[in-house]
Amino acid sequence: MQYRTLGRTGVQVSSLVLGAMNFGAIGRTTQDEATAIVDAALEGGVNLIDTADMYGQGGSEEMVGKAIAGRRDDIVLATKASMPMGEERNRRGGSRRWLVTALDDSLRRLGVDHVDLYQIHRWDPSTSDEETLSALTDLQRAGKIRYFGSSTFPAYRIVQAQWAARDNHLSRYVTEQPSYSILQRGIEAHVLPVTEQYGLGVLVWSPLASGWLSGAIREGRDITTHRSTFMPQRFDLSVPSNRARLDAVERLAKVADEAGLTMIQLALGFVTAHPAVTSAIIGPRTLDHLRAQLAAADTVLSADVLDAVDAIVAPGVDLAADEKFDTPPALLDPALRRR
Repeated sequence: MQYRTLGRTGVQVSSLVLGAMNFGAIGRTTQDEATAIVDAALEGGVNLIDTADMYGQGGSEEMVGKAIAGRRDDIVLATKASMPMGEERNRRGGSRRWLVTALDDSLRRLGVDHVDLYQIHRWDPSTSDEETLSALTDLQRAGKIRYFGSSTFPAYRIVQAQWAARDNHLSRYVTEQPSYSILQRGIEAHVLPVTEQYGLGVLVWSPLASGWLSGAIREGRDITTHRSTFMPQRFDLSVPSNRARLDAVERLAKVADEAGLTMIQLALGFVTAHPAVTSAIIGPRTLDHLRAQLAAADTVLSADVLDAVDAIVAPGVDLAADEKFDTPPALLDPALRRR
């Protein structure tokens, strides 16, 4: 396992992070299975676990808490808030009112008195940066969080939040958690230059592109994966972007074969090779998934392999741009772009 410094915090974290989204309802993973995955990940050198309150509406946090009981001090523990937690309209977002409550709920579910990294899961356009950063700074000063970060923020929002922290003498986001894979390289054009400029740690999610880069999806095979059952539109080959992804996967498989790598090693080695990326978040549902992903922990891709990947998916290009989660609200809601 490789270890990197998380931004400018001085905290050392593993290059692979255990993501717990699949613990519980989403991945149908039991507590015993989740605990076994945590055990194996820690034995494999992983020291950062990432979850969120909305994963299974708190179920993932509860499972993580039980799995790490008695060894919390050896783990860099991260969770997230701001996504809806129920139907009540104020149980979401980046307001002080909600974040104070959400963090207390997360600490109770995790069975800990603090988290090392507390992340705003999505930018909340209805809440000012000053409001959110002020609340996070106070929670940090109270000892309930050590650091805080953002997740899937557009580049301009990352910059605005840094300015707001400076101008209002508040603590700042020290990490960003964007989606990044060989098939979704758009953050190379905008987000990663900004995170490098401001010295943010970067924890990338979906490095296997929802399973497209796992090695299981190939031309001529029935595309039946866990993700395809609840997100069928992302695997429908009548959709041009999905067809483009499959074509790219076939070419990437040849690159991996010629380099003596699995597709997982190619995919994880690619994202962790970028100098702006600290770690890649893996989200195994089973021990077999975890073992296949841990096998990529020390993968270092040669320049020739990286050049071959660039020839298949150009730098800064998203093959499925419609799946981005950082689109400005005015592009999604006509009422915000008409007078």
